[in-house]
Amino acid sequence: MTPADLAARLGIPSGPLFFPVTAYGPDGAVDLDTYRAHVRRGVEAGAAAVFACCGTGEFHALTPEEFEACVRAAVEATEGRVPVVAGAGYGTALAVRYAQFAEAAGADGLLALPPYLVIAGQEGLLRHYRELAAATALPVIVYQRDNAVFTPETAVELARTQGIVGLKDGLGDLDLMQRIVSAVRSEVPGDFLYFNGLPTAEQTQLAYRAVGVPLYSSAVFCFAPEIALAFHGALEAGDRVTVDRLLDGFYRPFVELRAQGRGYAVALVKAGVRLRGLDVGEVRPPLHEPTEDHVKRLAQIIERGYALLEEESK
Repeated sequence: MTPADLAARLGIPSGPLFFPVTAYGPDGAVDLDTYRAHVRRGVEAGAAAVFACCGTGEFHALTPEEFEACVRAAVEATEGRVPVVAGAGYGTALAVRYAQFAEAAGADGLLALPPYLVIAGQEGLLRHYRELAAATALPVIVYQRDNAVFTPETAVELARTQGIVGLKDGLGDLDLMQRIVSAVRSEVPGDFLYFNGLPTAEQTQLAYRAVGVPLYSSAVFCFAPEIALAFHGALEAGDRVTVDRLLDGFYRPFVELRAQGRGYAVALVKAGVRLRGLDVGEVRPPLHEPTEDHVKRLAQIIERGYALLEEESK
């Protein structure tokens, strides 16, 4: 798949972008059968793309061998129906290796996670992502967050780099994003993809759309695809009544619960998948499981979300 092909497929707002959790068995090893089932269910539910082994998929916790096996399993499970984008991160040398593993496993693109630990200047960041983009034929989406924050000038240079097709923002600085979108639009011909990558991105997507960021990741889609699809459909249709109803009755309570524990952006999502009947195992350390009380509250929030959908359909 060429960068233009991936851009065209991801640029069509046909459904949420699905970031599956990585399934582990009782012994803690990767459970590829359950992982395939999880990915397959998401595609059949209406995902527009599968982002395998990224943040929600615990990229940080996977060995290179596990990473390649999971990406390959995701490709098998999607059967070409939607593109599969794989994570790639750490320092430049390791990020290149992960990118090559993803390409060998059949991925359609890469989500470039921030470099490990170091606080680099703009020149070093630009060199890192250019080397990653040159390492494979896969189109690259760069993830802005933590120690990888770009000036508008650097974003323009990223957009000019062959193979880099988009920017995913997990920082939440809307002023910076507006300036990045404006600078790239002014300086670089052609389309460049923008994604809202904040945890539970639905909570902020109204604001992101206003600055020219139409795409977003949906962790909720992992465990409540019907709710995620209803929100996405209402957002695209300009149905503020439904959008606000879901924000007030489901997404805000979920976000407030997510804020109760470090790492809950992953651990709570994985608990949600288990609550919905698929045993994907627990998170690996250094993440930890939600408390029993928090899991009970999550179950109540999910129940309330589905009740809102039933009310909407009457």
